[in-house]
Amino acid sequence: MEILEIRNLTKTYGNQKALSNISLTIPKNGIFGLLGPNGAGKTTLIRIINQIIEGDSGEVIFNGESLQPKHISQIGYLPEERGLYKKMKVWDQLIYFARLKDMPAALAKERVNYWLNKMDISSWKDKRIDDLSKGMAQKIQFISTIIHEPELLILDEPFSGFDPMNAEIIKNEIIELREKGITVVLSTHRMESVELLCDQIAMIHRSHKILEGRLSDIKQQFRTNTYEVTLNELVGPLPEEWNIRKVNGNSVFSIPLGEDSPNSTLTQLMQYGEVVGFKEILPSMEEIFIQQIKNHSYE
Repeated sequence: MEILEIRNLTKTYGNQKALSNISLTIPKNGIFGLLGPNGAGKTTLIRIINQIIEGDSGEVIFNGESLQPKHISQIGYLPEERGLYKKMKVWDQLIYFARLKDMPAALAKERVNYWLNKMDISSWKDKRIDDLSKGMAQKIQFISTIIHEPELLILDEPFSGFDPMNAEIIKNEIIELREKGITVVLSTHRMESVELLCDQIAMIHRSHKILEGRLSDIKQQFRTNTYEVTLNELVGPLPEEWNIRKVNGNSVFSIPLGEDSPNSTLTQLMQYGEVVGFKEILPSMEEIFIQQIKNHSYE
């Protein structure tokens, strides 16, 4: 089941195409990575989903219905450019955002207390936003986005401004939200976050979709049939072209298998010593990202 379906969506600003006939399917109960360089069209797509702007043509389907204003209360959006009221106190700010999402007052207070305690920042509830550090303000922004437990959560660069410890906290919260059944769309330049979190991804470049699918399938699609080998107890010299490096007394190198099977390659390797490691090297999302951007050019 999909929570969101984008059908042939197009958006133009003057002579500049922001989205060119984009179609995407975002399944429920997962983390979907929306990738692309700056200016690709990701923010335009996110704003259309949030009904901040309208597309020129195409359709957005939310939970089987054409996207309507009533769906806004079921969507949470953390923009890359944060938007807190700097003179307002933390408590008042979070209550305000909860009430904007039609949450009853009593439930809003309960949820705000829960999240302030969970993030260990209850002592800051009477502080104004402009008295907070950047990282602390980012936590408040994150809470304001998820306070109403939306069905669809769109996070645009959610780790921006966080130190590694707090980034880990936010990462774990995202995983926990997915486990609760919330669908997450993650727009980020941090490819390591994509590797760790995303089930499926789509890549947009210069207004066009250039890649979409399950993360595991995409990594298999771009595999080069190259393996990392670790040898011990050598019985003779190794070929120079293998570019051997020493790791903890072992000889480690990478070889492309070409048309050979892993089993036949292993048999050949055993002539050189004891094979203590043999694993396929799959391309990282960063490598795939860079390769795809280089391979696709649009006028």
